[in-house]
Amino acid sequence: MFLEQFPGEGRQNGWIEVICGSMFSGKTEELIRRMKRAQFANQKLVLFKPIIDDRYHTENVVSHQGSSLKAIPVSDSKEILDLWKNEKVVAIDEAQFFDEGIIDVCNELAKKGSRVILAGLDMDYKGVPFGPMPNLLSIAEYVTKVHAICVSCGNLAQYSHRTANETGQVLVGAVEKYQPLCRACYNKIAH
Repeated sequence: MFLEQFPGEGRQNGWIEVICGSMFSGKTEELIRRMKRAQFANQKLVLFKPIIDDRYHTENVVSHQGSSLKAIPVSDSKEILDLWKNEKVVAIDEAQFFDEGIIDVCNELAKKGSRVILAGLDMDYKGVPFGPMPNLLSIAEYVTKVHAICVSCGNLAQYSHRTANETGQVLVGAVEKYQPLCRACYNKIAH
């Protein structure tokens, strides 16, 4: 369990936190929870999301459970630095959809003293590391892996099985296109 113990929290030191896991594991819910805690503490914060993620709302980050926070949609990682106004907490949802430049953006924000919180899928529907996520996991001070529940057997799920016929790596969707599966059930169904 993630204990959120940040030894340098009161200082100007920045750091990077990554919340990763499969679809329906609660990544966005955890991101919103951390943002609301920072908001309660009156910390200056900003939330970004990729412009292609318009599943629930075009300008809010919304979890599958319905929790929501206002966000700034951006089309690439460079926009984040352009729009950053010295916020102490910078959150980025659906990090897997960003270009590789997101790594430099996060490092720059942390260097300037921001707490950077990212949430994203660690693997795509084929079980392959997704976009910039492996590199983000490598540079993060704190990593939280969350799990869904396998819809087939009830064990912990770490795979996002695609039920739609599309084969491109990026397919924005929810329960109508994906289901969480454990390793054993994923290997039976997907391969």
